[in-house]
Amino acid sequence: MALIGTLRNKMTKWVVGFVAVAMAAFILGSDFLGNGSLSFFGMDNSVGEIAGRSIPMEEYQAMVQETENSFAMRMNRRLTENDAAMIRNQAWEMMIVRGAINPEFEKVGVKVHKEEEWDMIQGRNVDEGLRNSFLDSMGRFDRNQLIQQLQILSASPVGSPQRASWDLYYKDLAPGRARLKYEALLLKANYVTTAEAERAYHEQNDVAEVRFLYVPFYAVSDSLVKVTDSDIKAYYDKNKEKYRSTETKSLSYVVFPVAASAADSAALLDGLNRLVEGFKTTQDDSLFAVTNNTNPNVTGFASYNASNLPAGMQDRLESMSIGEVVGPFLDGGSYKLMKLVKLGTDTTYVAKASHILFRSDDSSEAAKKVAKEKAKKVLAEIKAGADFAAKAREHGSDGTASSGGDLGWFGKGTMVKPFENAVFGASKAGLLNDVVETEFGFHIIKVTVAKTNKSFTVASIEEEITPSDETQNDIFRRAEEFANSLKGVDQFRERAAAEKMSVADAKGLGPADRRINELGDARSLISWAYRDGTIGKVSEVTDINGDYVVAVVTAETKEGYKELDAELKEIITPLAKKQVIGKVISDKLKGKKEDLETLAKQFGADAVVQTVNDLRLSSGSMVSVGFDPAAVGKAFGAEAGKRTEPFVGENGVLVVEGIRKTLAPEITDVTAYKTQLLQAQAGKASYSISEALRSSAKVKDQRYKLF
Repeated sequence: MALIGTLRNKMTKWVVGFVAVAMAAFILGSDFLGNGSLSFFGMDNSVGEIAGRSIPMEEYQAMVQETENSFAMRMNRRLTENDAAMIRNQAWEMMIVRGAINPEFEKVGVKVHKEEEWDMIQGRNVDEGLRNSFLDSMGRFDRNQLIQQLQILSASPVGSPQRASWDLYYKDLAPGRARLKYEALLLKANYVTTAEAERAYHEQNDVAEVRFLYVPFYAVSDSLVKVTDSDIKAYYDKNKEKYRSTETKSLSYVVFPVAASAADSAALLDGLNRLVEGFKTTQDDSLFAVTNNTNPNVTGFASYNASNLPAGMQDRLESMSIGEVVGPFLDGGSYKLMKLVKLGTDTTYVAKASHILFRSDDSSEAAKKVAKEKAKKVLAEIKAGADFAAKAREHGSDGTASSGGDLGWFGKGTMVKPFENAVFGASKAGLLNDVVETEFGFHIIKVTVAKTNKSFTVASIEEEITPSDETQNDIFRRAEEFANSLKGVDQFRERAAAEKMSVADAKGLGPADRRINELGDARSLISWAYRDGTIGKVSEVTDINGDYVVAVVTAETKEGYKELDAELKEIITPLAKKQVIGKVISDKLKGKKEDLETLAKQFGADAVVQTVNDLRLSSGSMVSVGFDPAAVGKAFGAEAGKRTEPFVGENGVLVVEGIRKTLAPEITDVTAYKTQLLQAQAGKASYSISEALRSSAKVKDQRYKLF
């Protein structure tokens, strides 16, 4: 609503023009607009590419509609916004399957014939989904149930909900089986040679004993090394594959929170105050409450007990009379005006109390005696006038101490028996005369409200404290003024600093992403960045979940290798620094003949000398060094009685001395190791096959043109 005025002022002429064009399109028909409705406006009518084929918007929308229909039939409910986002993604995934993956099945001759389809429905190999849908009371597949249902379906009219749901399920049966056959075909092509199995056997069972010096990078101060651009470039070139990227955009943004002003709050409060007299005198409490409630979630009538009565009424728990109006008072994010309509009795009692717990140091009688005496001493001080809450904060030994011992409301069965009996046995509020012992220790108890089973029927009028249209418009105008005439990232940050606004960053956003940091679902902002955003371009004011956001595009990465720009240099610098430090350490150690302990001394206490008696190639890690398979390989390769040259590992530099190597005896049957390797391959095959097919399809997702 806050934008109505803005829209009226800024968009009237555009809307009129658009309506005129739409009317012309309706009258003149599709020839006027061409093949795609967007082509008239000079916009590309595709939402991406799959396997080299441009995907028209209409084709994608048809798939979304098909997926929506399937969802609605399965779930039997209306779609939510979250459902819609999920369905759009499922539709796109299905298009990838049909356009890029299914054709691969045909290339290798994978087909599902009609006889096989019949077999999946009612033959010997019924589809797992169908089997699980027709189980008897013992949880076993009931073929008769399935046959009966199929007979009912065959007699159902085409287009009926039952038939349509089955047709959608049936449509996916053959492609699903084809995929299983394709994956099985590739899995059967997996093979492990005897040499590979023997190597796995030795990697797991050969043992080396080594002694090594390990100098972690942090043993050398960062201040002693300087990382140059050439160091960064060298690291980038050597590790370029790590920086292969999909298309991304990065944003910086400021948020203008839309919250009620003091004037909004005062106006709501004033409105409720004007209702007090009418609420008191009305003869129809229900009608009055329903008529004056603006919150659709408030029914106007509710029943409470003493423990859940709103705070504004709890203050008058004992003195309220029927017909009395309480409020308006603040409760959470709303002002409430409440009228007591009826008093009754509940089936359960509740009470409210505070306590101070004194625990004993151990379970001995002597320790218990000390705790009890301390509790009695503090009880006497409270009886003499000391503040209970202050004493609870001083002496309490449980989580309630910080809140003055307050336990709040509780019912019977909540506390341990001795405590419950003491509280619910009290006839009135006040400090109990003696300490109470429980399994937790000794308690000083103050009954805040004595047990009660009163129930309260209350008519209520609530006003949620929300910003008025005027406040929303003011905030929107402020956001517009901020965004006005801004050009570039530097101007954006300078203006934010001048207005003392916090700038947040969202890096590496993909074209299909929806969420941005604390903003939550910010799809509209991401769509803008991909549809219209270029580096330095500032967005219009965007409503994101009730707040106004202004963003600027700070970086973009095209698909391929990331450019070695300032942002990537910042990421690479600490990694390159490790290599520079590694070279410094290696140069200090190179060619030195002293024993390892002597060499370690020049690097201080951080350098360590260790002996490993059972180093195996399959372990991938070493004590002190951590996970570093390359270092393990070099250490394992050290010959007995010889020392390696210093080499740089993942987190430091090593020098290794070989002591001895014990090779596992030759093995004649390597079947177990072949099976192990085949299982490892099979475990990742399904995902790897799918990813390989997707990669070869070169999927380009441009659905941001739509949403």
